[in-house]
Amino acid sequence: MIRVWFDAAAGSNAAMNECGVETLYVSLLDCWNNRDSSGVALLFRDDGSLVGFDGTSVHSAALIKDHLAEIFDDHQPPTYVAKVREIRALGPDGAVLTSVAGMLPVGQGKLEQELNARQVMVAARRGGEWRIVHFQNTPARFDGRPEEAEALTAELQAVITG
Repeated sequence: MIRVWFDAAAGSNAAMNECGVETLYVSLLDCWNNRDSSGVALLFRDDGSLVGFDGTSVHSAALIKDHLAEIFDDHQPPTYVAKVREIRALGPDGAVLTSVAGMLPVGQGKLEQELNARQVMVAARRGGEWRIVHFQNTPARFDGRPEEAEALTAELQAVITG
């Protein structure tokens, strides 16, 4: 099960939360955590795209499915723990969600600090359903600022411990 906390002080938009943007994001990370490449792909528009942690850029839901299937077949990646920072409306049928995320290695209770990330999800609604237009997962290394990296890890570790 994914653990996601919403940072109410950061100004998350309640209307966006109610209409499914947060649910879409949680579903994305839940599919990753369950190694479900088909499930991830179904969350994207057919012309959706993503930029992975290593900089890999993938365009189209079908190619996203294939790309993630290769990752999941090759090894068992850590699971996500995340904290939503903001959901911002881009009109009635568009939104940008920003979050921070950490990765919990399988069978461990402590995050790997070097795998922390900032995530951005752009979503659009068509026919009443939200789909991912673009997702980007950027390393949060905080080069030259180890105290910021440590603070983020502590913040995300608190999500795990409740």
